[in-house]
Amino acid sequence: MRSIPSIEQLRQRPKLLALEPTYGRGAIVDALRVEAAAARADSSRAPGDVESAIESAAIERLAITCAPSLRRVINATGVIVHTNLGRAPLARAAAARVAELSAGYTNLEYDVALGARGRRDAHAERLLRRLTGAEAAIVVNNNAAATLLVLAALAAGREVIISRGELVEIGGGFRVPDVLAQSGAVLREVGTTNRTRAADYAAAISDRTALILRVHPSNFRIEGFTARPGLAELIDVARRFDLPVVEDAGSGYLSRAVPIGDRGMDEPVISESVAAGAGVVMFSGDKLLGGPQAGIIVGQEWSLNRIRAHPLMRALRVDKMTYAALESTLEEYAAGRAQTHVPVAAMIAMPLDTIERRAMGLADALKHVGVQARIVDGESTIGGGSAPGATLPTRLVAIEHASRTAADIAAHLRQHGIPIVTRIQDDRVVVDLRTVDPTDDDVIVAACATLG
Repeated sequence: MRSIPSIEQLRQRPKLLALEPTYGRGAIVDALRVEAAAARADSSRAPGDVESAIESAAIERLAITCAPSLRRVINATGVIVHTNLGRAPLARAAAARVAELSAGYTNLEYDVALGARGRRDAHAERLLRRLTGAEAAIVVNNNAAATLLVLAALAAGREVIISRGELVEIGGGFRVPDVLAQSGAVLREVGTTNRTRAADYAAAISDRTALILRVHPSNFRIEGFTARPGLAELIDVARRFDLPVVEDAGSGYLSRAVPIGDRGMDEPVISESVAAGAGVVMFSGDKLLGGPQAGIIVGQEWSLNRIRAHPLMRALRVDKMTYAALESTLEEYAAGRAQTHVPVAAMIAMPLDTIERRAMGLADALKHVGVQARIVDGESTIGGGSAPGATLPTRLVAIEHASRTAADIAAHLRQHGIPIVTRIQDDRVVVDLRTVDPTDDDVIVAACATLG
């Protein structure tokens, strides 16, 4: 293999020189070294093919190793808040605000009027107070962090009363009892898995009690012989003992301005929890709210001042891009545009006939490129730990191929330039356009056209 030229000679080949502005000289040299070593070890390779083979292999290696791991995908599953696919897609205005503010400096911790240091946690508070009716608001990096911070600030070393039916686990192994332990609070369970009454809470209160915690079961539903006191009942109990009620509302259903209740979803409304007298309410920013990943804490000012002053606040705070996306999303709610401008809300509200028209158009386009496609009934889901059991009727495009299995077709679509994530139903790949941007319909057609 003495015919293998030096790495520098290989680097000077025109195709590799053209890639230096993209990948950089160092990455190209590293790739050439790896492929040259592989060529030396391959005694079966013909000498005349070596240089071109090393060049091609190095280019392929660069494309793989230097590609960003986080990519855009098309969600054709019909799961609106898809945790694996990044949960809520941002409104266009929110994405534009992030791009605008992330490219330069901002007043993140600067008071422009005073010309002095300002408060980072002041951002988004005005809009959150307006939309929820709360006295104060704080934003941290997710709802698990919000729960941890609230309990650490308000209940460390004291008891937190919670129903056994609300000791939930959500995705990723997050368990409420574990968060309670990490916060320094002491768990006091009351009631049973399926039935807890207001009297159970009252009987457990002592001078060691810091607060009553209510957790919305956002990813499961208990049916049958059940009982669970409403928030107003718990607040009545707590007021008799001068205690706060803290509610982990989970999904972030901000107000009835977005009528998800009409879709059969039983989710706590943040503004109604505040109005009922909950001392603190925590919820996610990237579920039903349709904004960025964030844990939002709203409630009474005295409680939030204690939370704001806790040392964990600095560790859990968010950056300028989260505030930019959240404020822009909240502006859509404040202006009454959420149902048309916030993608999650728009997908939930999307009429069945709109989906059917698009599905028929996609099916016709697929047939024109030689792909078997037909329209079938189906159901979309909210997902992301929101509205368990609630589904939305939809119309699916079922894709079949004479020589490919459903698993083969699904894998082929995932390997497209822009990966397309579908689901398999009744041994067929199905596409739910409820969760696909209309501008991506042509991408699906192009990907299916290469099935062969």
